[in-house]
Amino acid sequence: MASTAPHAADEPRSTAEATDIRTEFVSGGHLVAKALKAEGIDTIFTLCGGHIIDIYDGCVDEGIDIIDVRHEQVAAHAADAYARITGRPGCAVVTAGPGTTDAVTGVANAFRAESPMLLIGGQGALGQHKMGSLQDLPHVEMMTPITKFAATVPTTERIADMVSMAFRECFHGAPGPSFLEIPRDVLDAKVAEGAARVPGAGHYRASTRNAGDPAAVERLADLVVHSRRPVILLGSQTWSTRATDAARELVRTLNVPAYMNGAGRGTLSPGDPHHFQLSRRYAFSSADLIIVVGTPFDFRLGYGRRLSNKATVVQIDLDYRTVGRNRDVDLGIVGDASLVLSAVTAAASGWVDNGAAERKGWLDELRAVEDKAYADRLPKLQSDANPIHPYRLVHEINQFLTEDSIYIGDGGDIVTFSGQVVQPKSPGHWMDPGPLGTLGVGIPFVLAAKNACPDKEVVALFGDGAFSLTGWDFETLVRFGLPFVGIVGNNSSMNQIRYGQAQKYGVERERVGNTLGDVRYDEFARMLGGYGEEVRDPADIGPALRRARESGKPSLVNVWIDPDAYAPGTMNQTMYK
Repeated sequence: MASTAPHAADEPRSTAEATDIRTEFVSGGHLVAKALKAEGIDTIFTLCGGHIIDIYDGCVDEGIDIIDVRHEQVAAHAADAYARITGRPGCAVVTAGPGTTDAVTGVANAFRAESPMLLIGGQGALGQHKMGSLQDLPHVEMMTPITKFAATVPTTERIADMVSMAFRECFHGAPGPSFLEIPRDVLDAKVAEGAARVPGAGHYRASTRNAGDPAAVERLADLVVHSRRPVILLGSQTWSTRATDAARELVRTLNVPAYMNGAGRGTLSPGDPHHFQLSRRYAFSSADLIIVVGTPFDFRLGYGRRLSNKATVVQIDLDYRTVGRNRDVDLGIVGDASLVLSAVTAAASGWVDNGAAERKGWLDELRAVEDKAYADRLPKLQSDANPIHPYRLVHEINQFLTEDSIYIGDGGDIVTFSGQVVQPKSPGHWMDPGPLGTLGVGIPFVLAAKNACPDKEVVALFGDGAFSLTGWDFETLVRFGLPFVGIVGNNSSMNQIRYGQAQKYGVERERVGNTLGDVRYDEFARMLGGYGEEVRDPADIGPALRRARESGKPSLVNVWIDPDAYAPGTMNQTMYK
């Protein structure tokens, strides 16, 4: 008798079986891209390698731009610069072994500069752990001292979750870099999409903005109101916390003279009555109140010794560990510079007399010192000497900048000259390596700045030694159509080191290990498809810069400068004493 039971092929499927049929699978590289997209990353900087190519495939699907460079150090520096320019974290992706070690310098620079970026490195397969796989190195152990977070992703399901974890750590306290290595088999594997946690945009990071101790804020307001000779130093955290408006309001409302360093340059535009630059040493020795915002007491401030012992010293910083390091302070406030400075101004508004009028004489005194210093330097700024005096070159660059010019300095002695003369006209328009003093940041910083801000002009000054370190990525700028105005201050020397050797060992040994060839960087630029021009007469600097701007190409203006002229900052460095 024939069976009346339904044929097995006609049986209804179980719920579990139906779910399995509909399950979507996703690879580790695509999970990385989804996590980057959730963080707001729209560009990664990378050099290809077999360990990481699935990330590229994911980025294509997520609409994330891929900027491929010629050296991993460039990728890491560019991620650092991207963070500085945009206020969002940057991201670099490099392969295992030498790819990751090549990026170490860029990560270290971001660490000292408090720049939030994520470096993702490849790694050999977990299944080949300790077997000697291609390019296997202990990346996490190497990266741990120079990052805020470093870890290995253990499973494909954890990839997006750990990317979001790394980004959170970038913003814990003062910002900084994180590192993740992803083994090749973990990255290439596919898992059920529902098995992986992909944090949603805006749902895995809390606000890190801290307004500081209200009692400390009130005390600082009281100190400013009763001060007759206050001064404020606006450091890099003024820009990283986007405290420009708060800083301007404070100095104008309370009539406080302001000095700026690092990324804080440009907070006040040149010509602002509260903007000072050349009288800082006098101010720090004569003030009765010194407020230091977002700058550690490191070598740039003589480890705090350049601040008068008679002054009341206040330090505001995002990192509790930085406050009071190397020098005692009378008041320390841990918090976001934007919120703290706004709160101080508001607290001071409760006074009938905030002392602003009485501080006019103090500003006039500093302005007189400032004007004398400028007058003393003016003959060198306008020098017609040949070879060209570096002061003339940086003066011409300062005259060339517009309100929209992002200025980048990459070098030793020549950038020390420029730090005394070049004044960005807008906030966030000054970029230098930061306190690690890394040479070679120029081209990658240009790459990130022009990519992030295509409508702004980028102007970069290089020492010839500094340009040589990462200069081949000039071709990357040509390839991606990213024009900029580049200037090489060429003295065929690593002149900052040469000066120190002459001081320590005598002029007969000043040329050991620091003398370069007479390289025509203008020809190098033309060879790679950019614009190049050579300048030997100081009168030709300005016209050459304008032609470089008008070319609409990546450019290098090769300016031959006097190898026997040294910046005062070079001559005053304690390592040479």
